[in-house]
Amino acid sequence: MSAFDDLKAHLRQICALEQVMGRLGWDQETMMPRGAAAQRAEEMAALEAVLHARRTDPRLGEWLESAAPPDDAGAAIIRHARRGHRRHSRVPVDLASALARETSRAQGIWAEARTRDEPAHFLPALERVLALKREEAQALADGGNPYDALLADFEPGMTGAEIAALFARLRPPLVALRDAVLGAPLQPAPLKGHFPREGQMRLARRLGERFGYDFARGRLDLAVHPFSSGSGDDVRITTRVDEGDPLNCLFSTIHELGHAVYEQGVDAAHALTPLGQGASMGVHESQARLFENQLGRSRALAGWLFGEMQAEFGDFGCTDADAFHAALNRVHPGHIRTEADELHYNLHIMLRFDLERALVAGDLAPADLEGAWNERFEADFELKVDRPAHGFLQDVHWSIGLFGYFPTYTLGNVYSGCLMQALRADLPSLDAALAEGDVTPALRWLKDRLHRHGALRDGRETIAHACGFAPDEGPLIAYLKERFGALYRL
Repeated sequence: MSAFDDLKAHLRQICALEQVMGRLGWDQETMMPRGAAAQRAEEMAALEAVLHARRTDPRLGEWLESAAPPDDAGAAIIRHARRGHRRHSRVPVDLASALARETSRAQGIWAEARTRDEPAHFLPALERVLALKREEAQALADGGNPYDALLADFEPGMTGAEIAALFARLRPPLVALRDAVLGAPLQPAPLKGHFPREGQMRLARRLGERFGYDFARGRLDLAVHPFSSGSGDDVRITTRVDEGDPLNCLFSTIHELGHAVYEQGVDAAHALTPLGQGASMGVHESQARLFENQLGRSRALAGWLFGEMQAEFGDFGCTDADAFHAALNRVHPGHIRTEADELHYNLHIMLRFDLERALVAGDLAPADLEGAWNERFEADFELKVDRPAHGFLQDVHWSIGLFGYFPTYTLGNVYSGCLMQALRADLPSLDAALAEGDVTPALRWLKDRLHRHGALRDGRETIAHACGFAPDEGPLIAYLKERFGALYRL
């Protein structure tokens, strides 16, 4: 075997073990008995130690020095392998195992604290996780910026300074449009009524089928915080149900379908290689946000979904498809990020980005996080946080160590704006298909331009290749002005 063949065989085992670890995480958030939490933490720590040994195997360095890539995909595999080897070699195995153990424990503690509205129950776990993440960030940064080192896990090549500059450009037009919308005479009514869990889950499954999700290679379950897990032939999604608000379930499902259909659409030739997954979390979120918003909340698809809602729930209080479309896109300040409208959503992300950068830098202590969150939230949304579960306890991310993940949601919005502009230019009859509940034309375009390539290219390059132009925030702002200007008659 050549050095490249040896490298690829070794990476295949790493990727397979990573999938096993991901499955343990999925089980913990969906089906694991509560009493198994301590044992699961030890299992995660043990598996992380095995993975660390393989990721830092001295032979990797030798293979990377001598491997000759056979093609562009081979060159990309080497690029990813070199980046991963360098990263993991900087983190001691004891630290890697401790992080796996503590984040596994903290996830369950966070879920209990959120249910009980008890910040004090979660803060010690957050302090332990944050201390370990700071230590990891310092090791990875190698003298550079610690937050940038964590961000690189989710969006390679992006820096916190670039994110801050993007947010500074986005905030003024978003706030101006939000204020204009909230001041408009026309204000759509929210959905009200009782929507049984069984009906919501049936409709969620129908949405999965419409959006191209292969249930033979996946499944839909319930979780405290919706997520997608896995790649290749085992890609699972979760949602949650509120019987007074069906949009929570339906659009959480559509969001996770964006992630899952992306993973299922990667070329099978890339399976169990570093290319067999999404290019970056920003690109991943672009698929989730495009599914959820540009497609899912469009007037064309809303007409079809209105009929499905009537078939499932009967008369549910909306007079017609136009009123339903307005309800889907109703703009109002709210506490919960995952339920936020498109004009408020990025303000939620900006808040989290600033707070987590301060946490990683040591400028904000976990004990002061709730107060800092509540103060910033009221300033941005003119709304007081009414309970911790609606404040800093609402998201799972920090409990499982995902510092640096949050800004990729807004990157995803920016990327999705670019993709939708290019998609509509190529598919002028898209709305006619969506009106029939047919998402296939959009799915075919996305699979050809983006999904099948997996991580062949890094994030921004992936979007530029798909769209034919470098991504920026312009298309997102134009799309938001067009949609909400029309809805609110601005």
